[in-house]
Amino acid sequence: MTPRLASYQRGFTLIEAVIVIMLTGIVGAMLAMFIRAPVNAYVDQARRGELTDEADGALRRIARDLQTALPNSVRVSPSGNYLELLPVRSAGRYRALPSSTGTGDYLDFNLLSDNSFDVLGPPVSVSAQDELVIYNLGLTGADAYAGTSRRAIPGPGGTFSNISYTVGAAQFPYASPSNRFHIIGKPITYGCTAPVNGVRSLRRYTGYSIQAAQPANAGGAPLSGLTGGNNALLAGSVTACLFTYNSAASARKAVVTLRLTLTRSTESVTLLQQVFVENSP
Repeated sequence: MTPRLASYQRGFTLIEAVIVIMLTGIVGAMLAMFIRAPVNAYVDQARRGELTDEADGALRRIARDLQTALPNSVRVSPSGNYLELLPVRSAGRYRALPSSTGTGDYLDFNLLSDNSFDVLGPPVSVSAQDELVIYNLGLTGADAYAGTSRRAIPGPGGTFSNISYTVGAAQFPYASPSNRFHIIGKPITYGCTAPVNGVRSLRRYTGYSIQAAQPANAGGAPLSGLTGGNNALLAGSVTACLFTYNSAASARKAVVTLRLTLTRSTESVTLLQQVFVENSP
């Protein structure tokens, strides 16, 4: 009878397992040293990209509003953290003289009772609570914020080829050399809020009444009472924010400089943009 050979199954010994674990750890540590830098670079690059997109989107929104601002209506707070403007909804030319047949509703600046005029060209759209401005210079006696070059338009709004307005105690102080008028909406303010733990936010405020003095405090009236879409967040993680306005750039145009810095973790992005503003009323 042929004897049967015993069969043995062998596995790792404890010493072999420990050696494998040690070698795996050493190899893993070596790989981590080479992989860490590229991974960190990728994360930092992604974070910078997010910050750049956020800052660029905010500056583009401000620039769009500035390009529709009423001439000579842009103003910046002394701190440079708040910028305000009056948006133009529509514009046109008013009839300044009667037609060749002696008809037509023309605007007589010397007549206090004259409260309407014909629109020359296409009809203009007016929304409820929009206001009429003629020849705003942004100076004493011709300032839309102070109300001297601005008048209320009564009614619910619509599309008009003849515009009626509320004269009040005085007629418009100056006629426009080019017979231009502007229809404006509620003012718009861009403000960087006071820092909390070194971080601010950039917000867009609208829906409040025109103020003679510029609102420059998010915690005070009229900005503090705005909610929803009238108090919109444009950018968070703001560590620096500065608006400057150079009205003497040329006789017809001014330059607004926007500078915004966003910081997240250890990454910071600073964007600067200059916007030309039409100042010919």
